[in-house]
Amino acid sequence: MRITSSALLGLLLTAVQNPPAPASIEQRLDTPQARVIVATLQPRTPSIARTGHATNRVLIYLDDGVMTRKDGVTPGGEAAAIEFHRGDVRWRPASGPYVAENTSEHPIRILEVDLKTAPAKAAAATKLDPTVVDPAHYKVILENEYVRVLRIHFGPREKSPMHEHLLNRVVVYLNDQAGGKADETRIAAAGTHTEENASDKAADRIAVELKAGM
Repeated sequence: MRITSSALLGLLLTAVQNPPAPASIEQRLDTPQARVIVATLQPRTPSIARTGHATNRVLIYLDDGVMTRKDGVTPGGEAAAIEFHRGDVRWRPASGPYVAENTSEHPIRILEVDLKTAPAKAAAATKLDPTVVDPAHYKVILENEYVRVLRIHFGPREKSPMHEHLLNRVVVYLNDQAGGKADETRIAAAGTHTEENASDKAADRIAVELKAGM
């Protein structure tokens, strides 16, 4: 199909008048303890958060990429560059206004776990903690008074011993596996169980344990 010069001009004018939104938000989960969203940032399009974030949050990057972040929304000032890979996890405390820009050449998705409540007064503990009874499969990659974040990796046909989870947790699947598809997000309740990867492929997940009180 041939596109005339006038039609092409019309398409260009439409693109200018209706530029892509700098960021889109998809809500995944909403519980009394946490709200989980996925923010998709378009390339080379600054996103301005004029009110900042009132809550502390855990960021899980679902794509490789590079972005910049500058506190405040007024011109000037130096922006900090942030490079990340799929599955990277960072803690972001509550903050004021800022400007973020995806400087990659493709959209990037960031899963955010916004914490709604203060941490519980007493830290939970159990002798069957998965990082104690099965450190080969469960590793702590971030911990503070609000959360403990575990990276979970099972090789093909591997199984864990009996272990106990004392806290509710947000589970993010990094690849397709028996429990869920890549990028699926679920809430898992406290409980005692074993886990097994019955597949011939590795299974990778991230679990954000919520220390916040109900």
